[in-house]
Amino acid sequence: MTAVVVGIDVGTSGVRAVAMDPGFAIQAQAGVALADFGTDWRDPATWWRAVEAAIDALLRLVDARNVRALAVDGTSGTMLPVDAAGGPLGRALMYSDKVDDAAILSAIAGDAPPQSAAHGATSGLAKLLRFQKGARPARVLHQADWIAGRLSGRFDVSDENNALKTGYDPVRRGWPDWLARTGADLALLPDVVAPGKPFGPISPGSAQRFGLPGDVAVVAGTTDGCASFLATGADRIGDAVTALGSSLTLKLLCEKPLFAPQFGIYSHRIGDAWLAGGASNTGGKVLAHFFPVERIVELSGSIDPDRPTGLDYYPLIGTGERFPITDAGLAPRLDPRPADDALFLQAMLEGIAAIETRGYRQLADLGGPALRSVRSVGGGARNPVWTAIRARQLRVPFFEALSEEAAAGTARLALQGARTAGLL
Repeated sequence: MTAVVVGIDVGTSGVRAVAMDPGFAIQAQAGVALADFGTDWRDPATWWRAVEAAIDALLRLVDARNVRALAVDGTSGTMLPVDAAGGPLGRALMYSDKVDDAAILSAIAGDAPPQSAAHGATSGLAKLLRFQKGARPARVLHQADWIAGRLSGRFDVSDENNALKTGYDPVRRGWPDWLARTGADLALLPDVVAPGKPFGPISPGSAQRFGLPGDVAVVAGTTDGCASFLATGADRIGDAVTALGSSLTLKLLCEKPLFAPQFGIYSHRIGDAWLAGGASNTGGKVLAHFFPVERIVELSGSIDPDRPTGLDYYPLIGTGERFPITDAGLAPRLDPRPADDALFLQAMLEGIAAIETRGYRQLADLGGPALRSVRSVGGGARNPVWTAIRARQLRVPFFEALSEEAAAGTARLALQGARTAGLL
């Protein structure tokens, strides 16, 4: 009998579930699309139906009797007002939804410290203040909190990572005094525990619904972004993960927190370490502006990564950069353009690699550790030529990501919680 834990990722377009054994091996995984369960992704009933379907699909692949713990990650900044029993009081505000109330944004800007992640129209705090004006909620929860509440029966617990954009202070480990000055009703805020901490058993109703043992632990989860980092297997100070998607995103495991609002950098507490990172406006969207994916693959076959072009590009679609340079007026640098498309593509890949290198250097200059290793995720990670160009510039070992499934990172937290609870 192989004991397993389950990590559940409630993402932007679907729900994924992973069963992981105590040796971190994935025993099974399943996923469903949110669109199959409703057209309104702000409706929490749609989330829950998708979660149920993902768990059901997973438990057709593993024996439910072997499950020891569950943990959930959700989209950072997605918020939901609920009544005292955890019932939704309307639609959620999603991670990308903006609060357009000038008074709310002014209150946050005036009272939140510069280094807080609660600034901005999409922050969890802005949404809390918006909800408390009209819905008369008993609590305002993050997406992952509510899903975990459906599993545990507790709608009063959050984790340190999801709570960050709502104003939580991860250094002092508590809700700070300045929150009340923004007008926030502190009674609406959940209690906050560390990711990976068990906070209760599964509810009898959920145990019966899924055929799970009654002592299965429900463990505090995290955000989708932190879960994606954990899934790769990066776990030592100086380990980094580069996401090569439409944008270039860097994440670095640090021994102390980094806060640099001018670069959009803040830090999540991960165990005894800190996860800091930044996002550039460069990335795959620049490449896609010039070439379709099929053409990029074709041209890459003609590139010799050991023969640099000598061109000094800063690939951007439009004007403005946020990290590792903060300059709203920074213009793209993509000239001169060679007649050979392969050389043009190579110069852009070299330029993005140079921005990545500069980004990790910037994190070190802000107090982070020297880069020790890199794991890569996203579509660009599958381009071996680009990997060779990046490795030449970064000059550290490149390791394969153990998984790109955020649910696998959340399953790692569930393992931690199961061990703490004495279930493994």
